[in-house]
Amino acid sequence: MAFTQSRQANGVLVIRNDGQLIVGNRHELKDLIQSALAAGDRKFLLDFSHTGYIDSSGLGALVTIARQVRELGGELRLAGLNDDLRSLFELTKLDTLFAIADTPAQALSGF
Repeated sequence: MAFTQSRQANGVLVIRNDGQLIVGNRHELKDLIQSALAAGDRKFLLDFSHTGYIDSSGLGALVTIARQVRELGGELRLAGLNDDLRSLFELTKLDTLFAIADTPAQALSGF
């Protein structure tokens, strides 16, 4: 399993990706978020500290997830993007769509 999840004391669901977010596992992430939304969760942090690569289908999944979370009044933040991933988000202008923190701790401090 590429994704692990934990719940913070303030109710934020932290989902950590280990490895890659690609066509082969994007549905797993979408299903995790959809299940959490159905259960009433509204605060999410996606931790990419241990992620080396995100392909275009992974980016598309993130955009879809962000829309779903926002439509239900929730908040989604990203953290731990390496330099290459940060550049990818900047080149695709997705850094304007997501709240991106350098570390998970920084992202959690604002919830």
